[in-house]
Amino acid sequence: MSYRLDEVLGKRGINLIYGGGSLGLMGCVSTAAAVHGRRVLGIILLTFIEKNLIGKTREKELKVTTMHEWLLKMMEFGDALIALPGGLGTLEENFQIVSWAQLNIHQKPIGVLNISGFFDGLLSFLDHVVEQKFIT
Repeated sequence: MSYRLDEVLGKRGINLIYGGGSLGLMGCVSTAAAVHGRRVLGIILLTFIEKNLIGKTREKELKVTTMHEWLLKMMEFGDALIALPGGLGTLEENFQIVSWAQLNIHQKPIGVLNISGFFDGLLSFLDHVVEQKFIT
């Protein structure tokens, strides 16, 4: 599925800005993007490099020291945001991005790639929060 994402990006001439490295779904997307001639920028938290947690970025890297700086750079360089399945970091990043949109800090499109229903439980929870009128 992540290779399909690259196919869509490639056909539309969209370059990739992501959290860097070569591991996981985004590692697959970044590799495919580079192979298909797209520009790839990995914005990487220095701690991840020091602990060798993410593998080597295929293309250009921008190293940052804090998660806040990381998210600001992602927002600065990205035109839209898409979440792929991931862990707590993925959830934290995406909730922060959505809350910034709610506060009108940005108006960039936000998407969720719900591979094999990965986000079904989360989307159901968010529907419940809307029903309870905590968010609109």
